[in-house]
Amino acid sequence: MGLCTSKETVVQTEASIAIDRGIEEDSKRLKRECKILLLGGGESGKSTIVKQMKIIHQDGYTRDELMAHRSTVYKNTLDSIQALVAAVNSFELEYSDPSLQVKAEKLLALRPDFDGSYKLNEENAEAIYAIANDKTGVQALERSNEFYIIDSAAYFFSEVKRIGAEDYCPTEQDVLRARVKTTGITETRFNMGQLSIHMFDVGGQRSERRKWIHCFEAVTSIIFCVALSEYDQVLLEESQQNRMAESLILFESVINSRWFLRTSIILFLNKIDLFKIKLTRNPLEKYFPEYRGGPDVNKAAKFILWRFTQTNRARLNIYPHLTQATDTSNIRLVFAAVKVTILQNALKDSGIM
Repeated sequence: MGLCTSKETVVQTEASIAIDRGIEEDSKRLKRECKILLLGGGESGKSTIVKQMKIIHQDGYTRDELMAHRSTVYKNTLDSIQALVAAVNSFELEYSDPSLQVKAEKLLALRPDFDGSYKLNEENAEAIYAIANDKTGVQALERSNEFYIIDSAAYFFSEVKRIGAEDYCPTEQDVLRARVKTTGITETRFNMGQLSIHMFDVGGQRSERRKWIHCFEAVTSIIFCVALSEYDQVLLEESQQNRMAESLILFESVINSRWFLRTSIILFLNKIDLFKIKLTRNPLEKYFPEYRGGPDVNKAAKFILWRFTQTNRARLNIYPHLTQATDTSNIRLVFAAVKVTILQNALKDSGIM
């Protein structure tokens, strides 16, 4: 009897030690884990950052994962050309090649089901390429601030012949450019050196913002994304509201929130490539009269950064970065600096610094 009791005691003791060890390891992991919240308006580049983390820190995409994005690329390409054709009609423009009008009407009439069965054929791909490269198509796209079209439209138009091939498989760049509206909250985990990152990507549209609140607890850092190129655009949900003005309102509400008193704010001034192009044809001072720097991209970016820092009544630390979320080398470089910021903030939270 005593021997049996002894064996039971040993087993229970070993089980207890194993449980204690597990709790200790979980505690260490939680202390080492950094929670990052990705915030920003719709189409500011948040989801593209998450995709870049998969490429940089999670060994990228397998062929099957790339193929899973094919329907999205097809949809983005067709939606873009339909938006462009509708704009040409709205602006009452005429194609330099009259035969394109018939092709445009055929494309506008397409209503495929993007359930995985639809494939963009070579005939439609050729038509899309011709319309997008026609002088009239180019002129209409330059007026993209006057109608809704995704930022990647020009990219998909330039790649459409490859996209329309029978054996098409999306590239990582196609996936980075592909646009799907984020609804709800998407979580991803990855390691950056000794740091375990738990990143939350939340929907940027107004209707999605009420879902953020339960993510706020114990956030190490916030990455707030702003699309620099949105200065001349309006909201999809409200055509009278400037998108940059909306981002400023959102940033002000975040940085002055009681939830973030000990949080570092990493500000991504994104889409610097599109911003540079736009400044030459659509002056920033037209939308922000107090700006006086002309088409100089550095002066314009500094002005917008100044506008955002002016909202910081809580005097939190802001760490700004100019980014191009679709450029992996740029994001790799930026996140090397971001890692230092996150680590320092984590050490402060733990009382080491």
